[in-house]
Amino acid sequence: MVAITVETEIDASPSVVWADVRNIASHVEWMHDAEAIWFTSEHREGVGTTFDCETKVGPIKLTDRMEITEWADEQAMGVRHSGVVVGEGAFTLSELPGDRTLFRWAEELTFPWFLGGPVGEVGGSVVLKAIWKRNLTHLAKRFKHNSLVA
Repeated sequence: MVAITVETEIDASPSVVWADVRNIASHVEWMHDAEAIWFTSEHREGVGTTFDCETKVGPIKLTDRMEITEWADEQAMGVRHSGVVVGEGAFTLSELPGDRTLFRWAEELTFPWFLGGPVGEVGGSVVLKAIWKRNLTHLAKRFKHNSLVA
């Protein structure tokens, strides 16, 4: 299992950031490794929401099956991965001075043998951390030019 954590500061309040992030379908707009999301539950938010995310990292393409395990408005969204890669993770939002948000993305993941297993986790964690940092930079930019700020 590998633990990966990235974070960024966003120039918007947690309520404004949450209003965007709670829309799971929109994650493909700022996550470069997420190509498509298909909901497998009738509801699209809250604990128990399930969906498949088509994920592509370099030449590797897989379907990540996920279930929302935590949902605290304006604070946290937890997820369980049960596809090819398994594990758990969460987005957490913390208020910063000046009506800003600290957005943290933390995951603990296990890679299958055909993606290198424990050895692949070492290299995979470096690659995923870089991709997720880029994702969070892209998320933060969504709030820079007032496209999502109320």
